[in-house]
Amino acid sequence: SLKMASDSPESLMTLCTDYCLRNLEGTLCYLLDNETLRLHPDIFLPSEICDKLVNEYVELVKTDSIFEPHESFFTLFSDPRSTRLARIHLREQIVQDQDLEAIRKQDLVELYLTNCEKLTAKSLQTLVSFSHTLISLSLFGCCNIFYEEENPGGCEDDCLVNPTRQVLVKDFTFEGFSRLRFLNLGRLIEGVNVETLLRPLASLAALDLSGIQLNDVGFLTRWKDSLVSLVLYNMDLSEEHIQVIAQLRKLRHLDISRDHLSSYYKFKLTRRVLNLFVENLVNLTSLDISGHTMLENCTIPSMEEKMGQTSIEPAKSSIAPFRGLKRPLQFLGLFETSLCRLTHIPAYKVSGDKNEEQVLNAIEAYTEHRPEITSRAINLLFDIARIERCSQLLRALQLVISALKCHKDDKNIQVTGSAALFYLTNSEYRMEQSVKLRRQVIQVVLNGMESYQEVTVQRNCCLTLCNFSIPEELEFQYRRVNELLLNILNQSRQDESIQRIAVHLCNALVCQVDNDHKEAVGKMGFVMTMLKLIQKKLADKTCDQVMEFSWSALWNITDETPDNCEMFLNYSGMKLFLECLKEFPEKQELHRNMLGLLGNVAEVKELRPQLMTSQFISVFSNLLESKADGIEVSYNACGVLSHIMFDGPEAWGICEPHREEVVKRMWAAIQSWDINSRRNINYRSFEPILRLLPQGISPVSQHWATWALYNLVSVYPDKYCPLLIKEGGIPLLKDMIKMASARQETKEMAR
Repeated sequence: SLKMASDSPESLMTLCTDYCLRNLEGTLCYLLDNETLRLHPDIFLPSEICDKLVNEYVELVKTDSIFEPHESFFTLFSDPRSTRLARIHLREQIVQDQDLEAIRKQDLVELYLTNCEKLTAKSLQTLVSFSHTLISLSLFGCCNIFYEEENPGGCEDDCLVNPTRQVLVKDFTFEGFSRLRFLNLGRLIEGVNVETLLRPLASLAALDLSGIQLNDVGFLTRWKDSLVSLVLYNMDLSEEHIQVIAQLRKLRHLDISRDHLSSYYKFKLTRRVLNLFVENLVNLTSLDISGHTMLENCTIPSMEEKMGQTSIEPAKSSIAPFRGLKRPLQFLGLFETSLCRLTHIPAYKVSGDKNEEQVLNAIEAYTEHRPEITSRAINLLFDIARIERCSQLLRALQLVISALKCHKDDKNIQVTGSAALFYLTNSEYRMEQSVKLRRQVIQVVLNGMESYQEVTVQRNCCLTLCNFSIPEELEFQYRRVNELLLNILNQSRQDESIQRIAVHLCNALVCQVDNDHKEAVGKMGFVMTMLKLIQKKLADKTCDQVMEFSWSALWNITDETPDNCEMFLNYSGMKLFLECLKEFPEKQELHRNMLGLLGNVAEVKELRPQLMTSQFISVFSNLLESKADGIEVSYNACGVLSHIMFDGPEAWGICEPHREEVVKRMWAAIQSWDINSRRNINYRSFEPILRLLPQGISPVSQHWATWALYNLVSVYPDKYCPLLIKEGGIPLLKDMIKMASARQETKEMAR
């Protein structure tokens, strides 16, 4: 089935290629003079491996922000005696003239250069060195490859006044490209004479002239015995064009589609034109007429339509001219035409906007070269995923991922694609998705967040991340995802909704993770960022979700992480705590989060002296009587004081309030709590509580610790009994029962 095929693990070849590219120095190469990569002299690689290395390298540079490109990468393939290249696909800014120049001795059979805007006419000269072997060539979107730099006057000084001018090269042709059969010149620059360029080619099989305006295409008839594929996307057609096309009787694939939004377009498709194609192009298996307006009715009146099951038999076709087909077409492009909504369409695959299948076919067919069409198709998919249910989930996800990877810098695709991903990854589809696929989604979402500071993309990406189990599913990109979120939260102007989602994600990411993760995130400025958000909210006198999540995140990130606790104190965290307490006396959730955090700070012996001020101790003592959030605020305040008491009377460096008075209030608070209280707290370790048991210096701290353990193991036995045993709590309790200094009620509870 499709699911297994595309979700299977990567092949060993792919894994090795990926590893070598990420570790060139440790595998295939060494560094010469600390800068130039050189291949080890004993390495000989066939084209199957070299092609994959080059193509994967281009893919990594394009889609993996952590991957560093190498200046001298292409020079590794300069000598065909040690590395052979045959079929390579290069894209965008990654490739420059010197890179092609480096591999000019290779016998390339297939060279695809897609949107390589940095290539100039120097690369045209390099192409000549492949002329005797090249069978397939694409120069799609290489808009500068016919320009060379002309230096007027040629003198050194003059150049400063007159910077180099770009001049169109007029004399290049495909002379000598004797084996060239497949050629894509899509989006070729105006002013190049296509006819002259192609004249030397003896027998062309496939030609793509997308986006080029030619009034006369009569020269195409020279290849009427060899041309099997012709693409004239967005070319302004006329009757003359149609007459020429009808003579190309060997055509199997014809694409005269257009982007109906691009420009005013006089030509209208008629029944007669479609009849002409069906009668003359008898080998046709694929036809694309997307975006065309039909001048007259090409459809069969609905009364005459054969009812019953939808059929792809030409005889039953709802599109009249296609009744003349000998057999159904393999592909028929009808995107953004009225015809795609008809009942009987004689083709196995149809691109259109009628249903999910047609929309997915459109995304698949147009992603690589037509982002303007693809973004509209993804928008339709977004509506299907949002309103109905997607039936081809796996295919939909893979197509959206491909489009987002392929068009990283296209705003429309990033906006519609990231929105579609949100709906395609939500919980109802969860069961149908493998780990590998979900990881790919996370990768493209993070790419989008990295390359786009645009609000809609950022919001969509953050929302999509909320569909994943955090932190587990984001663990493999932990650093990167935290950096991106902190980056969003540190921007001076912020969108409220994004801020809320980003703080929620930050909080989830530091909840229940290892301490080394927390330390790493602390070093990235996490504590500072949260305190800044709290500061802003305080200034606005608002206590909203962002305020509460920020304190909650600080509570999580300081858990058993002394470095982060220290940062909290150093960045005036206590000042903010007091201000929040004063400004929002009724906010229970806020009080719980703040005291949970201070409980973590109080567990660090070296930091406790900083809490030892009359002001702080009075605040903690008064919170013992708080009924906020059940017992949580009172419990946490008592926990903070228990750790402070544990340092003994000599550490009590203040006159007011008296130590004995605070102790009395602590006993009263603990006795007022219901021992069966359900809790709003999560312990990963009992270590900070257990250390309060084997001591006689503060019986009340011992009692608080025993109460805490008793409550947790009796209300949540499955979770906390194993933890108590694992961390050696039983012998500590037994010893404490024998201690003379322990209070009777503490021993009862321990027993």
